[in-house]
Order: sequence, then structure tokens, then C-alpha cells
Amino acid sequence: MKKTNKHLTGFETYIDDKYGGRGQSAREKWEQGFEAHRIGILIEEARKKMGLTQQELAQKCGTNKAYISRIENDASGIKLSTLIRIVRLGLGGELKLILP
Repeated sequence: MKKTNKHLTGFETYIDDKYGGRGQSAREKWEQGFEAHRIGILIEEARKKMGLTQQELAQKCGTNKAYISRIENDASGIKLSTLIRIVRLGLGGELKLILP
């Protein structure tokens, strides 16, 4: 018989406890940071999947290696136009915005 740990909580419960429920300012700030981090990870994974170095991606996008590194580590503050340029020119993809 499988034992369960009664002290484990779900991710959503943990975030609610730590930052408050959805709509609260601390929670929204955390969610924005999380999304920025997620964008950086997606860019890094796509770059590596294509076999590109940061320098090669930067050249394709018309920027520099340090900027690509910064975005991959924390994409907060990135302009939408820059993100589109990286996705289209550098990675050969397209950026979609899906609204509810």
C-alpha cells in the first residue's frame, strides 16, 4: 500500500500561502517575475534545440551575446518588439498572443 505524506501541499496552495491569492499585489508581482523567467527558459531551450550559441542568436537578431544571456536569465523588462525579433529572426518562429 502506498503511503501519502499529509504535510505535502500543492503548488497553487503553496503560492497562495506565500504570496496571497490571485489579484493581490504580491501575487501579481510574483506571477510577472515567473512569466519573465519562463520566457527566458523558452528562448534558451529553443536556441539550444537549434544548435545555436548565444553569440549566433545575437547576430541573427542584431543584438549582442550579453543581451541574449540577460534575457535567458531574466526576461523582465524585455520590449515586445525585441521579443518578436528574437523569435522571428533568431529562432525562425512566430509569437502568438492568446486572450481569453
